[in-house]
Amino acid sequence: MAATTAPPSCEIARLPEDLLAASIARTTPRDACRAAAVSPAFRDAADSDVVWARFLPRDLPPLADGELSPAPPSKKALFMRLTDSPGVLLADGLISTWLDRETGAKCYMISARALCIIWGDTPQYWRWIPLTDSRFSEGAELRAVCWLEIRGKIDCKMLSQNSTYTAYMLFKISDESYGLDSPLQEAAVIIGENKLTRQVCLQGHENEGEDEEEVPQNYRSLMVPAIRRRLRRRNRRMPPGVIVPKKRADGWMEMEMGEFKNEEGEDGEVSISLMETRGGNWKKGLILQGIEIRAKK
Repeated sequence: MAATTAPPSCEIARLPEDLLAASIARTTPRDACRAAAVSPAFRDAADSDVVWARFLPRDLPPLADGELSPAPPSKKALFMRLTDSPGVLLADGLISTWLDRETGAKCYMISARALCIIWGDTPQYWRWIPLTDSRFSEGAELRAVCWLEIRGKIDCKMLSQNSTYTAYMLFKISDESYGLDSPLQEAAVIIGENKLTRQVCLQGHENEGEDEEEVPQNYRSLMVPAIRRRLRRRNRRMPPGVIVPKKRADGWMEMEMGEFKNEEGEDGEVSISLMETRGGNWKKGLILQGIEIRAKK
Protein backbone atom coordinates (compact mmCIF):
# COMPACT_ATOMS: atom_id res chain seq x y z
CA MET A 1 0.00 0.00 0.00
CA ALA A 2 1.51 3.29 -1.05
CA ALA A 3 2.24 5.74 1.73
CA THR A 4 0.20 8.94 1.66
CA THR A 5 2.12 12.16 1.35
CA ALA A 6 1.33 15.19 3.45
CA PRO A 7 -0.04 18.18 1.55
CA PRO A 8 2.63 20.75 0.79
CA SER A 9 2.66 23.69 3.19
CA CYS A 10 3.32 27.29 2.37
CA GLU A 11 7.07 27.73 2.61
CA ILE A 12 6.81 31.38 3.62
CA ALA A 13 4.59 30.43 6.56
CA ARG A 14 7.57 28.61 8.06
CA LEU A 15 9.40 31.89 8.56
CA PRO A 16 9.69 33.18 12.14
CA GLU A 17 6.76 35.36 13.18
CA ASP A 18 8.95 38.39 13.80
CA LEU A 19 10.30 38.19 10.26
CA LEU A 20 6.80 37.85 8.82
CA ALA A 21 5.64 40.81 10.92
CA ALA A 22 8.56 42.95 9.77
CA SER A 23 7.68 42.20 6.15
CA ILE A 24 3.96 42.92 6.57
CA ALA A 25 4.74 46.16 8.39
CA ARG A 26 6.27 47.48 5.15
CA THR A 27 2.92 47.23 3.36
CA THR A 28 -0.36 49.05 4.10
CA PRO A 29 -3.19 48.50 6.60
CA ARG A 30 -5.31 47.09 3.79
CA ASP A 31 -2.60 44.58 2.84
CA ALA A 32 -2.11 43.58 6.48
CA CYS A 33 -5.81 42.72 6.80
CA ARG A 34 -5.57 40.64 3.65
CA ALA A 35 -2.46 38.85 4.92
CA ALA A 36 -4.31 37.89 8.12
CA ALA A 37 -6.66 35.74 6.02
CA VAL A 38 -3.87 33.66 4.46
CA SER A 39 -3.16 31.30 7.36
CA PRO A 40 -3.00 31.18 11.17
CA ALA A 41 0.73 31.97 11.03
CA PHE A 42 0.09 35.01 8.87
CA ARG A 43 -2.78 36.10 11.10
CA ASP A 44 -0.61 36.06 14.23
CA ALA A 45 2.03 38.13 12.48
CA ALA A 46 -0.38 40.51 10.73
CA ASP A 47 -2.29 41.28 13.94
CA SER A 48 0.84 41.90 16.03
CA ASP A 49 1.66 45.24 17.64
CA VAL A 50 4.88 45.34 15.59
CA VAL A 51 2.83 45.68 12.39
CA TRP A 52 0.18 48.11 13.57
CA ALA A 53 2.59 50.35 15.45
CA ARG A 54 4.14 51.01 12.04
CA PHE A 55 0.77 52.14 10.65
CA LEU A 56 0.00 54.49 13.53
CA PRO A 57 1.26 58.06 13.03
CA ARG A 58 4.02 59.06 15.42
CA ASP A 59 3.01 62.72 15.34
CA LEU A 60 -0.73 62.57 16.02
CA PRO A 61 -1.78 65.88 17.63
CA PRO A 62 -2.85 65.81 21.31
CA LEU A 63 -6.41 64.57 21.74
CA ALA A 64 -9.16 65.87 24.02
CA ASP A 65 -9.48 64.15 27.37
CA GLY A 66 -11.39 60.87 27.26
CA GLU A 67 -11.42 60.53 23.46
CA LEU A 68 -9.73 57.11 23.63
CA SER A 69 -11.38 55.87 26.81
CA PRO A 70 -11.33 52.98 27.50
CA ALA A 71 -7.85 52.45 26.11
CA PRO A 72 -7.77 50.03 23.13
CA PRO A 73 -6.17 46.68 24.10
CA SER A 74 -3.79 46.50 21.11
CA LYS A 75 -2.15 48.63 18.42
CA LYS A 76 -4.52 47.20 15.84
CA ALA A 77 -7.52 48.03 18.03
CA LEU A 78 -6.14 51.56 18.47
CA PHE A 79 -5.76 51.94 14.70
CA MET A 80 -9.31 50.73 14.09
CA ARG A 81 -10.61 53.08 16.78
CA LEU A 82 -8.89 56.01 15.07
CA THR A 83 -10.48 55.10 11.73
CA ASP A 84 -14.01 55.28 13.11
CA SER A 85 -16.09 58.10 11.67
CA PRO A 86 -16.50 60.95 12.61
CA GLY A 87 -13.12 60.73 14.33
CA VAL A 88 -11.76 61.94 17.66
CA LEU A 89 -11.53 65.51 18.88
CA LEU A 90 -8.21 67.31 19.25
CA ALA A 91 -7.41 69.04 22.52
CA ASP A 92 -9.01 72.37 21.50
CA GLY A 93 -12.32 70.66 20.64
CA LEU A 94 -12.50 72.58 17.34
CA ILE A 95 -10.90 70.00 15.03
CA SER A 96 -11.48 66.26 14.74
CA THR A 97 -9.11 63.72 13.23
CA TRP A 98 -9.21 60.15 11.98
CA LEU A 99 -7.06 57.78 9.93
CA ASP A 100 -7.85 56.52 6.47
CA ARG A 101 -8.47 52.79 6.94
CA GLU A 102 -6.74 51.75 3.71
CA THR A 103 -3.60 53.90 3.86
CA GLY A 104 -3.35 55.22 7.43
CA ALA A 105 -3.23 58.83 6.18
CA LYS A 106 -4.32 61.44 8.72
CA CYS A 107 -7.61 63.17 7.90
CA TYR A 108 -9.22 66.19 9.57
CA MET A 109 -12.48 68.05 10.02
CA ILE A 110 -12.18 71.77 10.80
CA SER A 111 -15.27 73.00 12.62
CA ALA A 112 -17.11 76.16 11.62
CA ARG A 113 -15.89 77.82 14.82
CA ALA A 114 -12.27 77.27 13.72
CA LEU A 115 -12.89 78.84 10.29
CA CYS A 116 -12.66 82.51 9.35
CA ILE A 117 -16.20 83.57 8.42
CA ILE A 118 -16.51 87.21 7.39
CA TRP A 119 -19.15 88.82 9.63
CA GLY A 120 -19.36 85.49 11.49
CA ASP A 121 -19.46 87.18 14.90
CA THR A 122 -22.12 89.70 13.89
CA PRO A 123 -25.55 88.33 14.96
CA GLN A 124 -27.25 90.38 12.26
CA TYR A 125 -25.52 88.29 9.58
CA TRP A 126 -24.63 84.93 11.18
CA ARG A 127 -25.70 83.10 14.30
CA TRP A 128 -24.28 80.10 16.14
CA ILE A 129 -26.65 77.20 16.64
CA PRO A 130 -26.32 73.89 18.52
CA LEU A 131 -25.66 70.73 16.46
CA THR A 132 -26.98 67.36 17.60
CA ASP A 133 -25.62 65.28 14.71
CA SER A 134 -21.97 66.33 14.73
CA ARG A 135 -18.80 65.86 16.79
CA PHE A 136 -18.90 69.63 17.28
CA SER A 137 -21.32 71.29 19.63
CA GLU A 138 -22.24 74.19 17.34
CA GLY A 139 -22.41 75.31 13.75
CA ALA A 140 -22.83 78.61 11.93
CA GLU A 141 -26.14 79.56 10.31
CA LEU A 142 -26.23 82.29 7.67
CA ARG A 143 -28.97 84.79 8.44
CA ALA A 144 -28.36 87.28 5.62
CA VAL A 145 -25.24 88.57 3.84
CA CYS A 146 -24.35 89.96 0.42
CA TRP A 147 -20.64 89.16 0.95
CA LEU A 148 -20.05 85.43 1.44
CA GLU A 149 -16.48 84.58 2.41
CA ILE A 150 -15.39 81.48 4.36
CA ARG A 151 -11.72 80.56 4.85
CA GLY A 152 -9.92 77.72 6.54
CA LYS A 153 -6.33 76.59 6.87
CA ILE A 154 -4.29 73.70 8.23
CA ASP A 155 -0.56 73.26 8.80
CA CYS A 156 1.03 70.95 6.24
CA LYS A 157 2.94 69.18 9.01
CA MET A 158 -0.35 67.95 10.49
CA LEU A 159 -1.02 66.01 7.28
CA SER A 160 0.56 62.78 6.08
CA GLN A 161 3.53 63.16 3.76
CA ASN A 162 3.34 62.17 0.11
CA SER A 163 -0.45 61.97 0.31
CA THR A 164 -3.12 63.40 -1.97
CA TYR A 165 -6.09 65.00 -0.21
CA THR A 166 -9.50 66.32 -1.18
CA ALA A 167 -11.21 69.17 0.70
CA TYR A 168 -14.98 69.23 1.18
CA MET A 169 -17.39 71.70 2.73
CA LEU A 170 -20.04 70.09 4.97
CA PHE A 171 -23.33 71.92 5.36
CA LYS A 172 -27.10 71.87 5.26
CA ILE A 173 -29.62 74.23 3.66
CA SER A 174 -32.56 75.55 5.65
CA ASP A 175 -36.09 75.65 4.25
CA GLU A 176 -36.04 79.47 4.21
CA SER A 177 -32.86 79.71 2.13
CA TYR A 178 -32.36 81.99 -0.84
CA GLY A 179 -29.50 83.37 -2.94
CA LEU A 180 -27.24 80.30 -2.57
CA ASP A 181 -27.81 79.01 -6.10
CA SER A 182 -26.92 82.18 -8.00
CA PRO A 183 -24.47 83.78 -8.56
CA LEU A 184 -22.13 80.79 -8.49
CA GLN A 185 -19.46 80.66 -5.79
CA GLU A 186 -15.70 80.16 -6.21
CA ALA A 187 -13.84 77.50 -4.22
CA ALA A 188 -10.05 77.66 -3.94
CA VAL A 189 -7.35 75.39 -2.49
CA ILE A 190 -3.82 76.80 -2.16
CA ILE A 191 -0.64 75.00 -1.09
CA GLY A 192 2.72 76.61 -1.74
CA GLU A 193 2.82 77.94 -5.29
CA ASN A 194 -0.08 75.75 -6.40
CA LYS A 195 -3.61 77.16 -6.52
CA LEU A 196 -6.73 75.33 -7.69
CA THR A 197 -9.96 77.26 -8.26
CA ARG A 198 -13.33 76.04 -9.46
CA GLN A 199 -16.90 77.22 -9.73
CA VAL A 200 -19.31 75.61 -7.30
CA CYS A 201 -22.98 75.94 -6.42
CA LEU A 202 -24.02 75.47 -2.80
CA GLN A 203 -27.60 74.83 -3.79
CA GLY A 204 -27.70 72.69 -6.91
CA HIS A 205 -30.88 71.70 -8.69
CA GLU A 206 -33.32 69.98 -6.36
CA ASN A 207 -34.84 66.71 -7.56
CA GLU A 208 -32.53 66.75 -10.56
CA GLY A 209 -33.35 63.93 -12.94
CA GLU A 210 -36.71 63.14 -11.35
CA ASP A 211 -40.00 63.38 -13.17
CA GLU A 212 -42.17 66.00 -11.52
CA GLU A 213 -45.49 67.39 -12.58
CA GLU A 214 -45.13 70.80 -14.15
CA VAL A 215 -46.97 73.58 -12.31
CA PRO A 216 -49.42 75.40 -14.62
CA GLN A 217 -48.47 79.01 -15.28
CA ASN A 218 -51.75 80.41 -13.94
CA TYR A 219 -51.19 78.72 -10.55
CA ARG A 220 -47.65 79.98 -10.00
CA SER A 221 -48.75 83.33 -8.61
CA LEU A 222 -50.55 81.45 -5.81
CA MET A 223 -47.47 79.55 -4.66
CA VAL A 224 -45.63 80.62 -1.52
CA PRO A 225 -42.23 82.28 -2.17
CA ALA A 226 -40.21 79.25 -1.03
CA ILE A 227 -41.93 76.98 -3.57
CA ARG A 228 -41.49 79.55 -6.34
CA ARG A 229 -37.75 79.72 -5.54
CA ARG A 230 -37.43 75.93 -5.69
CA LEU A 231 -39.22 75.90 -9.04
CA ARG A 232 -36.86 78.53 -10.47
CA ARG A 233 -33.84 76.57 -9.27
CA ARG A 234 -35.13 73.38 -10.87
CA ASN A 235 -35.68 75.11 -14.20
CA ARG A 236 -32.30 76.90 -14.21
CA ARG A 237 -29.63 75.18 -16.29
CA MET A 238 -26.32 74.58 -14.52
CA PRO A 239 -23.26 75.56 -16.61
CA PRO A 240 -20.97 72.63 -17.46
CA GLY A 241 -18.14 71.94 -15.03
CA VAL A 242 -19.82 73.50 -12.01
CA ILE A 243 -19.45 71.38 -8.85
CA VAL A 244 -22.69 70.73 -6.95
CA PRO A 245 -23.08 69.14 -3.51
CA LYS A 246 -23.98 65.54 -2.76
CA LYS A 247 -26.00 64.25 0.17
CA ARG A 248 -24.20 61.95 2.61
CA ALA A 249 -25.56 59.03 4.55
CA ASP A 250 -25.38 61.08 7.77
CA GLY A 251 -27.80 63.68 6.37
CA TRP A 252 -25.22 66.41 5.70
CA MET A 253 -24.33 67.76 2.26
CA GLU A 254 -20.73 67.72 1.07
CA MET A 255 -19.28 69.76 -1.75
CA GLU A 256 -15.85 69.05 -3.22
CA MET A 257 -13.73 72.19 -3.10
CA GLY A 258 -10.51 70.83 -4.61
CA GLU A 259 -7.58 68.47 -4.11
CA PHE A 260 -3.90 68.91 -3.33
CA LYS A 261 -0.72 66.87 -2.82
CA ASN A 262 1.17 67.18 0.47
CA GLU A 263 4.74 66.45 -0.53
CA GLU A 264 7.43 65.09 1.76
CA GLY A 265 8.75 67.82 4.01
CA GLU A 266 6.18 70.39 2.79
CA ASP A 267 6.25 73.56 4.89
CA GLY A 268 3.58 76.19 5.30
CA GLU A 269 -0.18 75.86 5.24
CA VAL A 270 -3.00 74.64 3.07
CA SER A 271 -5.57 77.40 2.55
CA ILE A 272 -9.16 76.57 1.58
CA SER A 273 -11.82 79.14 0.77
CA LEU A 274 -15.33 79.67 -0.55
CA MET A 275 -16.32 83.11 -1.83
CA GLU A 276 -19.13 84.96 -3.58
CA THR A 277 -18.51 88.67 -3.26
CA ARG A 278 -19.09 90.16 -6.71
CA GLY A 279 -22.80 89.76 -7.33
CA GLY A 280 -24.06 91.78 -4.36
CA ASN A 281 -27.02 89.42 -3.99
CA TRP A 282 -28.30 88.68 -0.52
CA LYS A 283 -28.08 85.09 0.69
CA LYS A 284 -29.60 83.15 3.56
CA GLY A 285 -29.98 79.64 4.94
CA LEU A 286 -26.51 78.03 4.86
CA ILE A 287 -25.88 75.87 7.97
CA LEU A 288 -22.15 75.24 8.12
CA GLN A 289 -20.57 72.35 10.03
CA GLY A 290 -17.03 72.84 8.70
CA ILE A 291 -14.43 71.78 6.14
CA GLU A 292 -13.31 68.18 5.85
CA ILE A 293 -9.87 67.20 4.53
CA ARG A 294 -9.57 63.50 3.72
CA ALA A 295 -7.33 61.20 1.72
CA LYS A 296 -8.28 60.99 -1.93
CA LYS A 297 -9.70 57.64 -3.02
